Amino acid sequence: MRTSYRTFADRATAGGELADRVARHLAEAPQTDRPLILGLPRGGLPIAAAVADAVGGDLDVLIVRKVGAPRHREFGVGAIAEDGPAEFDHDALQYLGLTPADLAGTVERERAELRRRARRYRGERPAPPVAGRTVVLVDDGLATGVTARAAARWLRARRPRLLILAIPVCSTQARDALAGETDAVLYLEAPDPFWAVGQWYDNFEQLTDDDVERFLTHRVR
Repeated sequence: MRTSYRTFADRATAGGELADRVARHLAEAPQTDRPLILGLPRGGLPIAAAVADAVGGDLDVLIVRKVGAPRHREFGVGAIAEDGPAEFDHDALQYLGLTPADLAGTVERERAELRRRARRYRGERPAPPVAGRTVVLVDDGLATGVTARAAARWLRARRPRLLILAIPVCSTQARDALAGETDAVLYLEAPDPFWAVGQWYDNFEQLTDDDVERFLTHRVR
């Protein structure tokens, strides 16, 4: 087992390295379509943009909101993707002594924020069609993986030809859990132990809605 792991200078650096990894993977099985690269906003967009540039793919967003635990919002116990159902980490709920019903109010607040972001990022444009396409789902990292799982399940229901999850850094637990939800999980580092995504970046500043819109200037039409 490795005892030391590198950090990334920032998302742009991580995106460049991950883009090379994704490009090599796609080259091993020549694609018949233009890949669709979906970033999870906000932090996944700089990395998704680098991947889209490297593989000649279309860039768009898949909007997901984490459902946090009461009094500990950063601890994700569930997530919702686009118009999909809430997905929960039932082990986490059991550990905290919670049920999905206990989080109904939180889910509705997150749905409201999801709708706001959809209007801001897309306007009247619908979520991108994925049926029959090669889809690469990108984020800046996975801790529990609950948001990526909700996104992957939403995508699977829409029948992509191939679904790939690509992240610079992830926990081993999230990596293994998401392997069953996607056709491939591509990553650069899987540290153990893993506490938070931000600890693996020297610069992990929060992005804004304006940042997301800037990256989407290359979005799918």
